[in-house]
Amino acid sequence: MARLNRDTLVSLLLLVFCGVMISASLEIEDTSYGTMQSSVWPQAVLGILTVFCLAMFGQSVLKPAVAKPESSAASGGIGRYRNAITVYILFFLFLVTMPYLGMLLGGVGFVFLALTLLGEPELKRVPLHLAIAVGMVGLMWTIFTFGLGVLLPDGELLQLN
Repeated sequence: MARLNRDTLVSLLLLVFCGVMISASLEIEDTSYGTMQSSVWPQAVLGILTVFCLAMFGQSVLKPAVAKPESSAASGGIGRYRNAITVYILFFLFLVTMPYLGMLLGGVGFVFLALTLLGEPELKRVPLHLAIAVGMVGLMWTIFTFGLGVLLPDGELLQLN
């Protein structure tokens, strides 16, 4: 039997986690004031997560990972965590600028900068990154504002409420 690779082990652990959480979601108390059962959304999310974990497991079994030689700059030190550190710095800047930019403009800036700094460093990708940032953050803002009735922070630059 071939040795288990890291993806197979992680996907198996995630599948066990999904099973435990689905089992626990069956114990959620049914409230009388809602139109749906209280367990609908947790079970829907867990169902989607389970499908993704099964796909990850299938891919890890069918196509085992090939070891790639790492470059000397990324193999050790702080360079190994460059992407994570970049995201933490961007999120900190997003939180600091929230009172001024608000959720909509700050979210677009965060997503755009994350895509641009973490993606391929090509100038031709910048308009695509901007379109994705505006489209996705705008969609999420619309869902939360109009669909769910959540008041998101406006900021000083853009007063929407």
